[in-house]
Amino acid sequence: QVQLVESGGGLVQAGGSLRLSCAASGRTFSSYAMGWFRQAPGKEREFVGRIAWNGWSGSITYYADSVKGRFTISRDNAKNTVYLQMNSLKPEDTAVYYCAAGRNTLYEIRNEGDYDYWGQGTQVTVSS
Repeated sequence: QVQLVESGGGLVQAGGSLRLSCAASGRTFSSYAMGWFRQAPGKEREFVGRIAWNGWSGSITYYADSVKGRFTISRDNAKNTVYLQMNSLKPEDTAVYYCAAGRNTLYEIRNEGDYDYWGQGTQVTVSS
């Protein structure tokens, strides 16, 4: 069982930055791949990015095209935390952001059904 708690959301002007954190409980955090998703008002939840890792290859990350080059995912296994650094924010990035934990394969997995544990979400609002 893994419990996830997001933090770091807030209100920011377009062009600004925010860093979201997702703290995980449990001793097996390092055995999970972590994903970030978001849900804007009136829209379905969508994939933002994913980080997976193993002791041989290190970390590998994947991003949605809409955030590629602006968002960066990292993880600190010692702190059981994954981060989403968001730069050059746009009003269309406004959404509730969720972190999720799923099976740690190095494949790009965008389907939310493949993630087993979810946080409660944190609101990000980007003003124009």
